[in-house]
Amino acid sequence: MTPITEVEGRRLSLTNLEKVLYPRSGFTKAEVLHYYATVAEPLLAQLDDRPVSFLRFPDGPEGQRFFAKNVPPGTPDWVRTAEVPHSDGPARQVLVSDLASLMWAANLVPEFHTPQWRAGAYGVADRLVFDLDPGAPATVVECCRVALWLRERLAEDGLEAHPKTSGSKGLHLLVALEPVASSQVTAYARRLAVAAGRAFPELVTHLMKRSLRTGRVFVDFSQNAAAKTTATPYTLRAQPEPTVSAPVTWDEVAACRDPAHLVVTAAEVPDRLHEHGDLLAPLLAEERAGTLPEG
Repeated sequence: MTPITEVEGRRLSLTNLEKVLYPRSGFTKAEVLHYYATVAEPLLAQLDDRPVSFLRFPDGPEGQRFFAKNVPPGTPDWVRTAEVPHSDGPARQVLVSDLASLMWAANLVPEFHTPQWRAGAYGVADRLVFDLDPGAPATVVECCRVALWLRERLAEDGLEAHPKTSGSKGLHLLVALEPVASSQVTAYARRLAVAAGRAFPELVTHLMKRSLRTGRVFVDFSQNAAAKTTATPYTLRAQPEPTVSAPVTWDEVAACRDPAHLVVTAAEVPDRLHEHGDLLAPLLAEERAGTLPEG
């Protein structure tokens, strides 16, 4: 019998709760749902009014994965949606705007991915992102070195960067912006990625070609493009362990000497929230939004 629960007045069917999704740790679907309920407040703040793309892995990270942008079949009519432009014409995507919608979405076993713009403002970004992706044998330790340089460079332009783990092997930097065309954000981010390559010629590349990324940190600026998305802060990732794309402090970035030191799992996030609060709350404060320099 499928369990039925009520969340904020909405009736939800939650399925396969005992299913183990992360075999290495025995982390079950029920624990996935519990995690998302526990971090609902900061996660919903990051999802707010941003069309969601789902990377679904209903049989765990080692099973089938598929990326879904369109509203999934069977979506309840009370889940908000928004029309979003796509290369093959407009489509509708989900807006996860409340706890009931979050629990419905969590039952799909997803990673949450969101763009740098809000619904109704396609191609007008209020956020800049750098995805620092290490090519082996480089690790997140090298990403931290590059992140610290980018932090200083952004500060020279009056922009405040906030780090989070990718939940995989790298690091993300997020910057709150006064709304500006995504094309301008991409151009600015590209300039800084190129500058990082000049500052660290043996360590950094801004080029996507994989043969150039061995032993280097790929500073991916392309996720600022209007059509791209990035792993949403606090989302679980489809990795062998239930890792999270979690905010970290700059002290942790500066002190990182071992890749394991910047791996955050679902079990650790509640304690981190208790200790630090929501480290990404400044991204949501309009008075903290920066303005891109001209040129």
